[in-house]
Amino acid sequence: MAKRRTLVGQAGLATGCLVVMAAVAAGAAEIPIGMSTVLSGPAQALGEGMKTGVETYFKKVNAAGGVNGNTLRLVVYDDGYEPDRCAPNMHRLIDEDKVLAVIGNVGTPTAIVAVPIANEKKTLLFGAFTGAGVLRKSPPDRYVINFRASYEEETGAMIQGFLAAGIKPEEIAFFTQNDGYGDAGYAGAIKALKTQGYAAAESLAHGRYTRNTENVEDGLATVLGSSPKAVIMVGAYKPCAKFITMAKEILPETLYANVSFVGSVALAKELGPAGEGVIVTQVVPPADTGLAAVQEYRADLATYAPGAAVDFVSLEGYLAAKVFVEGLKKAGATPTREGLVDAIEGLTGLEIGIGFPIGFGKTDHQASGQVWPTIIRNGSFVSLDWKALQP
Repeated sequence: MAKRRTLVGQAGLATGCLVVMAAVAAGAAEIPIGMSTVLSGPAQALGEGMKTGVETYFKKVNAAGGVNGNTLRLVVYDDGYEPDRCAPNMHRLIDEDKVLAVIGNVGTPTAIVAVPIANEKKTLLFGAFTGAGVLRKSPPDRYVINFRASYEEETGAMIQGFLAAGIKPEEIAFFTQNDGYGDAGYAGAIKALKTQGYAAAESLAHGRYTRNTENVEDGLATVLGSSPKAVIMVGAYKPCAKFITMAKEILPETLYANVSFVGSVALAKELGPAGEGVIVTQVVPPADTGLAAVQEYRADLATYAPGAAVDFVSLEGYLAAKVFVEGLKKAGATPTREGLVDAIEGLTGLEIGIGFPIGFGKTDHQASGQVWPTIIRNGSFVSLDWKALQP
């Protein structure tokens, strides 16, 4: 029976690929691309941002005639940032909607279930909004390709930055989401500390909270007990904002640093005046860099998503979509799921306006490892020089 199910699954996969090919060849000229993301709950701004960014670039492409004569349609389902909702969404997108690929999913807990489905169904999962290691195996999964830097690279940059600012390893603490996302960021920071020669990294204070809640009090108590000079935070914007607001009443001089997944603009909005001096590492360029990609994104956002605010999350979705489309161009007028993966793996020396070329390969499934540190000053994010934090 198990063998029969496998054969049925393979037949369904082949049928899905043929449907995509036939639809394009028949002149339907519309390629469905899927997304399972968080559009409800305390992290919904992240899903909305990725959706806005990807849709903005797709609309621009469609307005210019599409890709090889084909237009793109984004099919989106809400998973509420919960794995048990993401899994059926992935099956529905691949098996029923016959998407060519899935792009821009949000979150590590959901990626943990999405990755094996993408591999099983041999359907590309591209540019997910997470830096977790589950999407960054070595050698990489054929059907998982990333745009952004990893959480290990982000928290590693924080450790290096804090040490450069004169903060000692024993003066650092952690506040993380109690799941695979929090684990990924925490593990990256611990690795960076040990690389710097600090063997007692696991003994540092580590507070946690439950995903999709704002129950930060226990984690806050754990962190406050060590009176740290810096707190590395791996969480979502609402609980992190609550933590920072409460912690600053007792530790106003402590530095609070968040990874990019937090949702920078949403975090700043939640924090209000308490946001002054809060740090967020970014995996896309800050708005004050003046890079071509940022200016292009601003202009297209105003045209195709009027009223949407400039935001790091939607910029990431926009850039991921831009790279995806470059691969789709190389996949030809009748793209297949396998051909698309081959085409993206063949992208090298691609200039997308972020200050350096990007590319992929069969053993390299991440476009960028760049981390841009930013800090909130007068309600806005500006680029940060870590050494400027020195007392």
